Amino acid sequence: MSERTPVSAGLPDFPWDTIASAKARAAAHPGGLVDLSVGTPVDPVDPLIRAALASVAEVPGYPATHGTPQLRAAAVDALKRRFAITGVDPAAVLPAIGTKELIAGLPRLLGLGAADLVVIPEVAYPTYEVGALLAGTRIARADGLTQLGPQSPALIYLNSPSNPTGRVLGADHLRKVVAFARERDAIVASDECYLGLAWDERAVSILDPEVCDGDHTGLLAIHSLSKTSNLASYRAGFVTGDPALVGELLAVRKHAGMIVPFPVQAAMTAALGDDAHEARQRERYRARREVLREALRQAGFRIDHSQAGLYLWATRGEPCRTTLDWLAERGILAAPGDFYGPTGAEHVRVALTATDERIAAAARRLA
Repeated sequence: MSERTPVSAGLPDFPWDTIASAKARAAAHPGGLVDLSVGTPVDPVDPLIRAALASVAEVPGYPATHGTPQLRAAAVDALKRRFAITGVDPAAVLPAIGTKELIAGLPRLLGLGAADLVVIPEVAYPTYEVGALLAGTRIARADGLTQLGPQSPALIYLNSPSNPTGRVLGADHLRKVVAFARERDAIVASDECYLGLAWDERAVSILDPEVCDGDHTGLLAIHSLSKTSNLASYRAGFVTGDPALVGELLAVRKHAGMIVPFPVQAAMTAALGDDAHEARQRERYRARREVLREALRQAGFRIDHSQAGLYLWATRGEPCRTTLDWLAERGILAAPGDFYGPTGAEHVRVALTATDERIAAAARRLA
């Protein structure tokens, strides 16, 4: 028998495992830990969504990989109502078991391999790189098209608003990416999980008519209900865009049994159909953002980008692990910027996802 190489051997260390000592130091603070390192919701799921989940709990049969017609219609309506995205075919909506799962598997599901190039942002959500590594593709980090020179990528990831930086890419920038991708026969996958959390600048989708002129060919938009609907525990997301690409993803996922549970599909349908709960959650995050942003500035931090999203991209002009230790001494845990790429080495990502009481505690400690 030949020696087996574990898949994990080709992957980087899981980032959060590397900050265990800082977490232990922060947790020893007399006032307890303020964990601002992970963007996980802390506010309760809205009763409307919980009721929808429970309403079909007795259904015993297999759910459809494609999702119910009601779910797909609700997604189309929500995209139009909330973000002015038009022209989406309900057949081109595909639910996913959380968007991290989708992103990690996307290059492989699209049939990419060693000959293909995947482009990810210079500072990026780590799962873009992981997905490319799992598929065995080449990887380039680039924020500008000129950095790619004559190369012809197979897949270009965009993330606007960005995790971790909160940077927003304007419609003109997105149009240029779409044109470049079409010239070189590349697919653009736009991670738009934070699209509903724009603060200082308008954020637009890759599927916005202003960006793509209503032509979704070669484009995929990835959306999550984890953020403003607090459904991280439900693992609820979806992808939409080019009907041919979504159809290919559906065909493969059917074989692999990658199916969102039926009660979760019902919960997603309810969440997509109701904007009031989303507006309430957005306001919670806005208020927390104001408190943390001012406290960090008063403590000598510079806030870069952060025009949108669930995070503040902050720096003291020193190595991020030094800043991590400084915060940990005050009982605060953040995510070091080197999680996200070499150019993040002097920043920390500070999440807004803590209770009002914990946010207030962090502000007092920073003062």
